[in-house]
Amino acid sequence: MSANVTATMNGTQSMSSCFNPTATRIGETFAYCLLFVVSLAGNILIGIIVYKEKALRTPINILIVNMAISDLLYPIICFPLLFVRLNTASHWPLSALCKLRNFSTDVSIAVSIQSLVLIAVDRFVAVVFPLRPSLISSKRCRLFILVIWVVAMAVSCPQLLVWKVVENPEVLVCQREWNDKLRESSWIKNYTLVMIIVFLYVPLVLIAILYFSIAVRIKSQQIPGEPSVNARKQRLKRERSVLKMSVAIVFVFAVCWLPFGIVFLLFLFSSDSAMISSCAFQYPSHIAFFLARSYCAVNPCICFIFSGNYRQGLKNLL
Repeated sequence: MSANVTATMNGTQSMSSCFNPTATRIGETFAYCLLFVVSLAGNILIGIIVYKEKALRTPINILIVNMAISDLLYPIICFPLLFVRLNTASHWPLSALCKLRNFSTDVSIAVSIQSLVLIAVDRFVAVVFPLRPSLISSKRCRLFILVIWVVAMAVSCPQLLVWKVVENPEVLVCQREWNDKLRESSWIKNYTLVMIIVFLYVPLVLIAILYFSIAVRIKSQQIPGEPSVNARKQRLKRERSVLKMSVAIVFVFAVCWLPFGIVFLLFLFSSDSAMISSCAFQYPSHIAFFLARSYCAVNPCICFIFSGNYRQGLKNLL
């Protein structure tokens, strides 16, 4: 999704008209190097900690590891290619890398948001219906993760078909190449619109409703079958702790991706090419793209900030 807008915008205007090329190249290279290191180290540590700490091998933490794996697609595939684009004249040396970059970007987003929905649903059932068996058991969790990746790759497959390296007079550019029939139809707009609605707006609204319901329930919760006040307090304390981390992860996802979603819709439905090319549009869109790409590095940081178990696991590793 993000690659669709970025590439088209780059093809309609010159970034140098709004940004100092040298300063932009140096600043972005430094920023993305930082994101590369934090994302690579943070997400790998999340996986290692959950693997080594048996107490953390719960469905929620397994889903968090699933998100960490999808986030690793950025430092492994996307950021190295971004460094090439920023610092060399020949942007895309291989066509396969062009296809893989755009495919992996969409897969990562789809995996993350589906995992967040499952975590929210699991928390909702655990808090609102505490006497029912867990919706996402360890065995079911593996099946859910498989389905998540299959769905993510299936909906992202069009990226493998339409992206290719095109040789311009001075550089090699990775861009979409639709056939004439698709270019003349509304299929492109419909596909991209459905993708961002289904994998951004609808899930975030659903998650917000679920966590609001959870918060209301916790505030006035009386747990049947647990007459002990201490037992109830301990359970509520655990639920609140997990809830804080889960909400924080969702909040960060929304902060990182919603600005891009707004830019995306403006670009998709705007018929004013001058507005799209204007610096007034380019400045916020540039920030929106950076926020979206930074999510892969911020997410593991949230886990360490809000979870004492992850911090203890990190101490045990060190």
